[in-house]
Amino acid sequence: MTVWIETELCNGCKRCIKACPYGAVELKDGKARILDNCTSCGTCIEVCKQKAIQTDAEPRTIPDFSDWKGVWVFAEQREGILSRASLELLGKAQSLARDLGQEVSAVLLGHQVSGLAKALFEYGANHVYLAQHEALADYRTVAYAKVIGELIAQYRPNILLMGATHIGRDLAPRISRRVGVGLTADCTELSIDPDEKILLQTRPAFGGNLMATIANRYSRPQMATVRPGVMEAVQTTGHNGDIISHKVSLSENEIGTKILERFREKKKGVSLADARVIVAGGRGVGSEAGMKLLFSLAEAMGGEVAGTRIIVEAGWLPVERQVGQTGQTVRPEIYIACGISGAIQHRAGMLGSRYVIAINKDPGAPIFQVADWGIVGDLHQVVPELTRAVSEGNRI
Repeated sequence: MTVWIETELCNGCKRCIKACPYGAVELKDGKARILDNCTSCGTCIEVCKQKAIQTDAEPRTIPDFSDWKGVWVFAEQREGILSRASLELLGKAQSLARDLGQEVSAVLLGHQVSGLAKALFEYGANHVYLAQHEALADYRTVAYAKVIGELIAQYRPNILLMGATHIGRDLAPRISRRVGVGLTADCTELSIDPDEKILLQTRPAFGGNLMATIANRYSRPQMATVRPGVMEAVQTTGHNGDIISHKVSLSENEIGTKILERFREKKKGVSLADARVIVAGGRGVGSEAGMKLLFSLAEAMGGEVAGTRIIVEAGWLPVERQVGQTGQTVRPEIYIACGISGAIQHRAGMLGSRYVIAINKDPGAPIFQVADWGIVGDLHQVVPELTRAVSEGNRI
């Protein structure tokens, strides 16, 4: 691909110079000039109003994907217990499928796990693609990737969603590489573009300093992983579907790994994902002693205490209590943000809360933009008053 300047059309406006991310355009004798370090990215072509910048590159055409249909969710299970993240994704898959006019399917792998199909139907699946084999009893990357790759090749799904769990983060990139498509990891929002009818995948980027929305126009299926707790599971009793069995052919030689022994690590800490009330602290808490105020309020409300990354790094809370992009994603009924500015990294972990109450001295803090109620004041004064009111049974 070559990029060049039609000098008679160039008026020296410098738009291309400002737009070029590589500094590969200069102005010489009042005309733009392409330098040797040009990567042919095309940015300059898009901003040139004079149409003075030309290229011999052929426009990339979008293939016909009309025969790729359905929103699939990988139904992760361990020892016959479905992952909560998978059920949450089925809830989101329903809304995506409605926007596309398509159906929701779950992909279930394991050994003697057909009984889980009933739960998958109740959480929104219209179909369950079932692959059962002794070699699938325990998760092994190659075995699962091979089988799901076969299912994709045979049934051609439009979208494939997976939970960003330990298994999902290992399996998703293997599948995307096997079938030759892209993958957007750790999404915090999914939606359908109303015009192009493609999946818009939103995730934190550049260290969490901004949110990027990614679209895959040139391959199928459109793949994304979503962190547990971001979406909401929707259960409907009496909802039925059909099971589509897939014949599995696997040998231990081609899998390449063998499970010799299992170790179950004792779960430590708290489960913020199950908390109905969370009282979270940020930089404004000021000290470890200040955290005691939050514990008192949480105890009075029957909730849990959490914190931002800076609180954990300061050693005032253990890492399992961190909420945010690099911590847990939570969906409590009430989330009380105390002394939290509302950086995008933290908001990524708590925006699923039903009600957000913000307490901050700075009336311009970004947290107030996402809060349902805001209190402008010193948390060291406000929190004890809230605790007293809750303890006495008064209305807040």
